[in-house]
Parts: sequence; C-alpha cells; structure tokens
Amino acid sequence: MAQNIYDNPKFFEGYTQLPRQTHGLEGAPEWPALQSMLIPVSDKRVVDLGCGFGWVSRWMRDNGAKSVLGLDLSEKMIERARKDTKDTKDTMIEYRIADLDQLTLPPESFDIAFSSLTFHYVRDFERLVKTIHHSLSKGGQFVFSIEHPVYMAAAHPHWIMDEEGRKTWPVSGYSVEGERKTDWFIDGVIKYHRTMATTINTLISCGFEILQVKEFAPSAEQIAKTPALLEELERPMMLLVSAAKR
Repeated sequence: MAQNIYDNPKFFEGYTQLPRQTHGLEGAPEWPALQSMLIPVSDKRVVDLGCGFGWVSRWMRDNGAKSVLGLDLSEKMIERARKDTKDTKDTMIEYRIADLDQLTLPPESFDIAFSSLTFHYVRDFERLVKTIHHSLSKGGQFVFSIEHPVYMAAAHPHWIMDEEGRKTWPVSGYSVEGERKTDWFIDGVIKYHRTMATTINTLISCGFEILQVKEFAPSAEQIAKTPALLEELERPMMLLVSAAKR
C-alpha cells in the first residue's frame, strides 16, 4: 500500500493552508495551462486520479461532464471532497478511496483520465498507465501533472545560493531513478523519481500517443499578480502531459 501522508493530522493541517487548497483552482498557477490541454469535457465520463478536495472533479461537473469518479488514497481528502460537493441527479460525482498502486478500473469506462500532482507518489507508474489505458475509450484523453523530474531529483530539494548570490536549484542523481525521501510538513515523505524520458516512453509503450508536453513556468501576468512566482522561472517545478489512447 502507498504511503498515506494526507491522513497524518500534522500533514493535513499544513496541506489545507496551501493557496491551491484555500483558493481552489485559482490558487493553482498551472491550472490554466492544464485546462488548455483538455478536450471539451461536455458529456464525457471522467476519472480524477488523486482528486484531493475535489476541485477538478467539480470543475468537470460544472463544465458538463456526464459523470466524474474521484479517487484518492486519503480518507480525510475524500471526506472533505464529499462535504464540499453538491450534485444534481443528472450530473453525479462519485468519490472513492483507492490506492493507485493497486488500482483496477473497468475497460473503456472513461473518456478522460485526469490527475494533478499525484503520480510522483506512485511506485509502479507503468502498471498504473496500463490500467488507465485499459479504462479509456478509444481516442480517450489522458492529462496529468507531476512534479518535474528536475525538481524532485535532488537528494535535498531546496534553493541554494551560487557564487554570485543567486538562487539555484540543485540536481543530483538525476539518472538514478527510484525512491526519494523529503521533509514536507512531516519528515520522511516518500516520492518516486523518474526521468522525463522514462515518463514519456512509458506512456508510448503502453499505447498512448503524446499530444502535448509542457514544462510549467508562470506567465508575466501571473508573476505581476504574485511576485513570489518569479523564482519558478529558474527551474521547472511541474511537468504537464496530454496523451490519447490510440
């Protein structure tokens, strides 16, 4: 079973204070870029993998999705998502607790698979990609974001100062894939580093056609509104990918 950090009370308390949790999609600077990669969701069957508080699940519903299944390992996340979601009979969102490392889904049961900042917690990415491919209809779309491999490769991920006193991000052991442990709200958070090549080639070998890849960087307008985002120009923090089932 995957590490369930989100049900840790200390972690959950800190996580709920993040801008993307207090402000929803407006607090997620990469959301406009992710949204632009999605096909129209009207009348589509959607699975939201690692749905968290359900922000994207509700956006899918509000934009006409036929059905939405939100999956998350955390009982606290699912409880909060259910509390914050109100649905009508014709557009239902269903939330379930699920471990993505052990996930099974019915064949061709979805038209869109979406995930935001979740797959770097998954040990067996290839198994999950095969499961998602199996669950999508022909031509179905798979859109996801993960922590960028450059961002998460470092053994000690934090800004350091170079010789000129400028912030820089350390990259260590980039080609050595596997488990990484970091401290974020609590000690010993486990993530799994994969190179960009491994991520993309896994999608291809599992039968996906790559449609678009973005290494997220904030726009000038976003930086003007939130100056703290300026440092995100120094290294990509997130990798955004759109693919389709062949």
